Amino acid sequence: MHLAFALFKYFPHGGLQRNFRRITELALERGHRVDVYTLAWSGWTPDHPNLQVEVMKVPGWRNHTRYRLFGNRLQERLAESRPDRVVGFNKMPGLDVYYNADPCFMERAQTRHPLYRWSGRYRQHAAFEQAVFRADARNHILLLSEAEKPLFQRWYGTPDERFHLMPPYVSADRFAGPEAPDIGAGLRQELGLGEDDRMLLMVGSDFRRKGVDRSIRALAALPEAQRQRSHLYVLGKGRAATLEALAHRLGVAAQVHFLQGRDDVARFLFAADLLLHPAYQENTGTAIVEAIAAGLPALVTGNCGYAFHVERAECGQVLPPSFSQPAMNRALAEMIGSLERPRWRDNALAYARRTELGSRAEHALRVIEGPRYGEQAAA
Repeated sequence: MHLAFALFKYFPHGGLQRNFRRITELALERGHRVDVYTLAWSGWTPDHPNLQVEVMKVPGWRNHTRYRLFGNRLQERLAESRPDRVVGFNKMPGLDVYYNADPCFMERAQTRHPLYRWSGRYRQHAAFEQAVFRADARNHILLLSEAEKPLFQRWYGTPDERFHLMPPYVSADRFAGPEAPDIGAGLRQELGLGEDDRMLLMVGSDFRRKGVDRSIRALAALPEAQRQRSHLYVLGKGRAATLEALAHRLGVAAQVHFLQGRDDVARFLFAADLLLHPAYQENTGTAIVEAIAAGLPALVTGNCGYAFHVERAECGQVLPPSFSQPAMNRALAEMIGSLERPRWRDNALAYARRTELGSRAEHALRVIEGPRYGEQAAA
């Protein structure tokens, strides 16, 4: 098949981008031709005869303007190349399959000031979301978080049969094998952490949305004995300056480490004592299921799409969606000092063994390779 994949930006350490790459690699393994259209591309230089990457140049300073022009240019290119399927990893018109990595925009927009609905940004995002989810659109939706489905249906009346719930994606290197303890111990030694030190970990781009400020405040609120031997490591792409200033103001600057995107995330998962994921908004939260696969206990907010995995695995704590900083502060102090951590680790590993955590790309390709919405499968 000739497939066209479209996404606004590719960079190596985003959750959507890593899933895009795995689906692309699997499509190529199956012999498909893949044309990728994007506005920005960095960090991966694929060399495959059936893969073409086109970085489209469009004018405009604001993202929403560039997204609109990208959508227009994409339709022109698709009319020329006539692929068998068009797969979007961001919301945009003209898709056969949409990989739903983002939450319902219209639902979140209601919490903004009424004047926001007069902005160009609002109109652009609302129009692209409606193009994908309107009741009469003829596309498949690869749903990553079941909690978002009723929100889309409330706003657009999207039929049930267009949604396909996807399992989480955890890359193979995140699963703890027999060598994981030694790998983790080696990294702790490199970082200068002793056995009594507590290594707190956050993984993910967009530091503001992931709630890094909440983690810094919780670290600073620890009792002195715990605080002195606790360190927070933040991996991912984001703007750290204001958060570094917050850590300095709260007296924990020496214990907060921003390492940006890395290719050895698994080592940190094996080395850490606790994953923190107190997100303000999170459609899924891949870091949560990666932590479970690595046997790492987690403290997460209930508004994360994958928070239920922590509850089912009984491998940590889930904070109520109505976030309270004092509640997180207490939970962090309790978990750091808890004797339950070995049990949480064992529970996480047992859950990873009995739960489908690594086959999202296979499920996604099954839909992409299948008939278009409304068409019958070939006999």
